Amino acid sequence: MIVHLYAQCWNDALMLPFFFRHYDVLVDRYFIYDDGSTDGSWELLQAHRKVDARRFSRTIPESFALSEQVFSDQCWKESRGRADWVIVIDLDEHLFHSFGRAYLTRCRSEGVTVIPALGFQMISEREPTPDNNLCLDFTMGAPWEPMMKIGIFDPAAITEINFAVGRHTSDPTGRICVPKRDELLLLHYKYMGLEQTHRRHQELRSRLGSVDIQRGWGHKYSWSVDELRADWNEHARRAIDTRLFRQDPVDRYPVRPWWQKYRE
Repeated sequence: MIVHLYAQCWNDALMLPFFFRHYDVLVDRYFIYDDGSTDGSWELLQAHRKVDARRFSRTIPESFALSEQVFSDQCWKESRGRADWVIVIDLDEHLFHSFGRAYLTRCRSEGVTVIPALGFQMISEREPTPDNNLCLDFTMGAPWEPMMKIGIFDPAAITEINFAVGRHTSDPTGRICVPKRDELLLLHYKYMGLEQTHRRHQELRSRLGSVDIQRGWGHKYSWSVDELRADWNEHARRAIDTRLFRQDPVDRYPVRPWWQKYRE
C-alpha cells in the first residue's frame, strides 16, 4: 500500500519535526510546497529522505486562500496510478487512528474511497518541546466543526475533490464511499501556547492578500491578545481528553458529520 501526502509550508520550522514524527510511519512520500520560507523550513524539507520539496505558486496573487484552494484541488492528481491513498493536509493538522496503516488497509478492503475525520481544536497553555509527540503528549481538545474535513481519499476513485476555501468542507465527485462508522480524528495543533499562537497569527496576517482581507478570510490573525484569549478560553471550556474518542469516536462526537449524506 502506497500513501502520498501533499501540504503547503511557510516558516514552519517549529512544526515540521512534530509533523514528520507523526506521519513518517504512515506516509511513503511527501510532496510539500514551500511559499518562500526564511526560517530554515526549506532546508528541513530538502533534508528529509521522503520529501519531494517544491515551490508553492500563488496562482491568484491577490489571495492566499484562493491560491491554496486551487492547490488543494489539483496537487494530488499526479498520484493517480502511483498511490492507493492521498492525504491533503496542513502542517498543524494530525490525522489520527490508533491502527494507522492497518486501518487504511481495512478501508481499502471494504471499498472505502473517502475517509473523513472528526475534528478537534487541540489546546495547551504549555508550548511543546522538541522531544514531544503531539498526539501522545497533548491530548486535550474541543470538538470543532471547522476541522471536520476530508483529508484522505483514493486518487483513482475520485474525479474532483472540490474543496471549499480552507478545506473545511468538500464536494467530491467520482466513486464515493465513506466508512460505515467514523473512526479517524483530525487533531488541529494551532493553540499550543497563547503567546506563540499570537505571534504565529501576526506572521500569517502578513501573508494575506487583499482579497483575503476583504472577504474576512484569516480574520483571526488580526485579533489582539485579549481577543485570542477569549476564543482560547471558550475552546478550553469545551476541551476533553481526545483519548476518550480513540475507541469509538462516532458515539461521542457532538456534531453531526456533514458527510452523512453519502451514507444515506
